[in-house]
Amino acid sequence: MNRAIPSRAIQMGKNVVRMTTAAGSGHPSSALSLVHVVAALMYNQMRYDPADPWHPGNDRLVLSEGHAVPVVYAAYADLGGVVGKSPEQRRALKLEDLLTLRELDSVLDGHPNPAEGFPFFDAATGSLGQGLSVGAGLGLAARLNGLDKRVFVIIGDGEAREGQIWEALDFIVDHNLTHVCPIFNCNGQGQADYVSPQQSAKALAAKLKAYGFKVEVVDGHDLAQVGKALKKVGKKDRLTAIVAKTEKGWGVKSLKAHTNHGKPLPAGEVDAAIESLDHTAARLEIVSCDDVPRPKAPRHKPEPTQPAKIVLGPFAEAIERAGMSGAVAKNALSTRRAYGAALLALGHADQRVVAVDGDVSNSTFANLFGKAFPDRFFECKIAEQNMISVAVGLAAGGMIPFASSFAKFLSRGYDQIEMAAITRANVNLVGSHSGASLGADGPSQMSLPDLGFFRGYTRADDGRGRPAAVIFHPADAVAAYRLTELAANTPNLCYLRTHRPDVPLIYAQDAGFAIGGSCQLTDGNGPTIVSSGYMVTVCMQAVRELESSGLRCSLFDAYCLPLDAEPILATARRANGKILVVEDNFVGGFYSALAEAAAEAGDVRVFGATCPRVPKSGKTGDAVLASLALGPQDIAARARALA
Repeated sequence: MNRAIPSRAIQMGKNVVRMTTAAGSGHPSSALSLVHVVAALMYNQMRYDPADPWHPGNDRLVLSEGHAVPVVYAAYADLGGVVGKSPEQRRALKLEDLLTLRELDSVLDGHPNPAEGFPFFDAATGSLGQGLSVGAGLGLAARLNGLDKRVFVIIGDGEAREGQIWEALDFIVDHNLTHVCPIFNCNGQGQADYVSPQQSAKALAAKLKAYGFKVEVVDGHDLAQVGKALKKVGKKDRLTAIVAKTEKGWGVKSLKAHTNHGKPLPAGEVDAAIESLDHTAARLEIVSCDDVPRPKAPRHKPEPTQPAKIVLGPFAEAIERAGMSGAVAKNALSTRRAYGAALLALGHADQRVVAVDGDVSNSTFANLFGKAFPDRFFECKIAEQNMISVAVGLAAGGMIPFASSFAKFLSRGYDQIEMAAITRANVNLVGSHSGASLGADGPSQMSLPDLGFFRGYTRADDGRGRPAAVIFHPADAVAAYRLTELAANTPNLCYLRTHRPDVPLIYAQDAGFAIGGSCQLTDGNGPTIVSSGYMVTVCMQAVRELESSGLRCSLFDAYCLPLDAEPILATARRANGKILVVEDNFVGGFYSALAEAAAEAGDVRVFGATCPRVPKSGKTGDAVLASLALGPQDIAARARALA
């Protein structure tokens, strides 16, 4: 190992102290525990180009222990690493930039955040437990792209209590990702107290060994030991995990107490801390050296590519390929099945499309893709949190991932979804069996608050002039097919909500759809009815009943959030100025969106027919909807009352 690296580790420690004190917050003690692990990685073991963090062949570092990020910033600035939100905006990070840590206009966020201009990282971390799954996704993408690169993931020992860590380890073993290396930082201290004995270095090593890893237990402050262990990563048929015994607050006595987590030093104590690090260097006989070792270059040259728009063929061809022509002939096809046909078509259209699923692919119909493209389909089993974060890693590796499960089960991963949104990850989440139409399986399988959760992101700008998330809620098979295509071409987080029951086709097979769009299906001078998903079919029944009694209503399919509400408001103004929004989920979705738009406009009233209580199971979806006053007769009665 280069003789200058021990000196650089001391310098990194000094910069960690200075930058966190300047920020008035941060986690210097955790960062100091990693000075040697990070120094060994970034100066010596990783093959990457600091001047081109977008290089596809770069080895990657995922800091799952995100609060320790100052130590990475310190090394990267020393190396003159490039920052910027795009290659066109690149500039070298300077040592003086470290003192801007956590400032509003700084690229140095409080936790890793590539979207804010630090592209050395691939995903936002800091909500603990998620980084190893992201690393697994990066590893899968590297394999698919034929790139000989390694992915290193640093995990805190207290963080190892998170179940997702062990979901990810299972997944890494399942897929034999020998080029993905978990590194456990065992400093023995959490935030409030010492870690449990279950997360001790000895216990973690035993667990990792039981999982099938070759475990390297090292002194995390011995550069030679750390370097020797890192050299074993990526060897064929050898899953390597490193357990590094470290000391929180290494080199600075005043930061070693277990109560110091997240506390920077007061300005008056910085000089003493710097002196303490100098004494440590003298004790260890570390010779001061101003040379900055250059990391090894990546093994692959970048190949410039221009992402192409994915264009799917005719609906009928995709349906025939998926073996669903009979269902279309009978005019009864669910949106979940049409999604499967669309995903299969996407797989044929573009090699970047990949799919992950949570042991329900025969219900989400992602299994059609899995059978056709087994090398691009990754079964995550019943581990939805890992599945979502794996998709984030795949997206960071240049793939276009579709992650599918029951919509209800995706709620286990709402934290992971939030981190994907912070990352601005190009991930497509697909929640099937949504809403109360599920019927017999009951509320434990129904997703009812999901639209409210995702809609908040549809109203937030992602910093690039786009919504932070887009919701697609198709009402029939044609809409599901085209909205899946649209999701594949939307470069940010998308949520496609599909349903279980078969429904008639509503749209012509050449119909078009757009983000923010809606479609007027009927016209009338009575109350304007708005719905989405399965409930459009139910509302059409209600509209026909109303028409037979002499009341003609306009019906809109609002298939997307964010929603351009003006066409709907304009139609309501021409009628009686009232809108009835019908949803088989809790409030927070399309009803709330239209109510907000109408409140701003001031001349239209909006009423909602949504799920009024927690439902229970019934033999059919229609029976459940009737029990919630959401059947066709109920909707017709509400419309008459508003006429």
